[in-house]
Amino acid sequence: MLILGLDPGSLHTGFGLVEKRGTKLFAKEWGRLSAPRGMTVARRLAHLAGLLDEILDRDRPDLAVLETPFHGMNSRSLIVLAEARGALLARLAERELEIVEYTPAEVKSAVTGNGRADKRQVARMVGMMLGLKDGLADDTTDALAVAICCAQRYRMDSLTESLC
Repeated sequence: MLILGLDPGSLHTGFGLVEKRGTKLFAKEWGRLSAPRGMTVARRLAHLAGLLDEILDRDRPDLAVLETPFHGMNSRSLIVLAEARGALLARLAERELEIVEYTPAEVKSAVTGNGRADKRQVARMVGMMLGLKDGLADDTTDALAVAICCAQRYRMDSLTESLC
């Protein structure tokens, strides 16, 4: 199963493709989708969605996963995040790709065992789990973390949903 993790932003969107083979996880590709600063917000979002298209065309993931928004953000940050999420979610939905979402606490718990872990702890565990070196951008680490969470929880969550 190939999972595309996304950490949306209006200027930079982190992405990580994690492949699950049996119980093993492999980082296939990771990085940042970035838009030029001089563009209007609408053009940046369209640019990011176009870059997402390139990943979807090239890698053909089985599903995409994002974190649900963190409610403690200030209203300006939350609006910008919502716009970026909306642009990416619309593109994923156009492709009829299954979309899964987890809370930040669920992601931290799946990766570190602690739902209140800090970014440094999450980054260290992502690196250890996928055999990556330190120094990844925060949004890239977050995208990989959400993909790891999905890889660990997806089957159980699917079984639980089918029982309800």
